[in-house]
Order: sequence, then C-alpha cells, then structure tokens
Amino acid sequence: MLKFKTYLTRGLLCVSALLLSGLTQAQAVQNEEQGWWDSAKSKANKILDDGELSLMLSGYAHHGRGTYTAERIAELNERAWGLGFSKAIRNAKDNEESLYGMIISDSHFKPQPMVGYAYQWMKPLGGNFEVGGGVTALMISRTDYFSGFPFPAVLPVASIGTRKSKLMAAYVPRFSKNKGNGDVLLLFVRFDLN
Repeated sequence: MLKFKTYLTRGLLCVSALLLSGLTQAQAVQNEEQGWWDSAKSKANKILDDGELSLMLSGYAHHGRGTYTAERIAELNERAWGLGFSKAIRNAKDNEESLYGMIISDSHFKPQPMVGYAYQWMKPLGGNFEVGGGVTALMISRTDYFSGFPFPAVLPVASIGTRKSKLMAAYVPRFSKNKGNGDVLLLFVRFDLN
C-alpha cells in the first residue's frame, strides 16, 4: 500500500509539473532524445530526491473587499489554517523550483487538498534576504467545484525571506466580472526542516 501511495503521489506531482510545460519545454529542447513527458518526470524526481524538505503552514486568506460584500465576507473563512510539505531545489540560474502538497481550510470551512509545482525567479535583497515571484501549477480539490473532483489551476506566487524560511503568497484572481468569486490572497510560511 505504501508503494502505491508513493507512485500515486509522484504521479500527481508529475502531472502538476506538466501544467507548466513551457518551463520544461526548454529543457526538452536541450535534450532532444528525451521527450517532454520524460523531461517533466526527470525534473519531478530530481526535486523529490535532491530537494530540501520544508514545512508549510497557512493561516490567512484575504478576500478582496471590492469583490465581496461585507455580509458575504462575514460568512467566509479567512483563517485558512493548514499544513503541508514541500521539496525545493535551486536550478543553475539560482531560481527555485518546488513540489508541494498541502491541505487548508477553504473559504467555506471545508478541507482543500492541493499538490503542485512552483517556479520562482529569485532576487537577492542583501544579507540573507531574497524576494521571489513566479507561478504555480497545481491540482486542487474543493467541495464547491466539480463535487470535490481534483482540477488543475495555474496561479501567481511570491515570497520574501531567506532560503531557509519565507513568507509566501498565492493569488486567485477574480474569475469574471460578477462579484463574489476569486480575488483571494492566501498567505503561508515555509520553514526548511534540514
């Protein structure tokens, strides 16, 4: 059973990494004998095998005040408590690539599991501090969408901190001109366990 869970986890993480195929396409071009699927699997396995293990803790989801009414915000959960783990590596350009799994309490107080791949372009700020910005591709499950069946998403992500600990954010943009959907900023912290 443990071996099945390992294969399932690696498979889900590979699928998430493939959602950002534009980032893996350059590597596939360099290695013409290796296809994009094999390239994505190799990248995912490298991150899982060589990456630094981190603990992720979430605690706040800000719903845009221009998107939601005060009455609706009072009904929503902005204390998005959650827990997860990630593995991250630095590539040849000193940018960060990571695979993660996390579960949080969503806006409706329901469990929201997610697994994904994130790529951040990192910029030193001085001393040990750095700032990052990029994108994450993930598989997410929410009870209010597709009856809880996992679906893909691509979101912007940013961070500030050191290599060992960061304040991170992911943003869910507004889905349409209709008010009351999207426009949510999720804040979480990440601490290396090594």
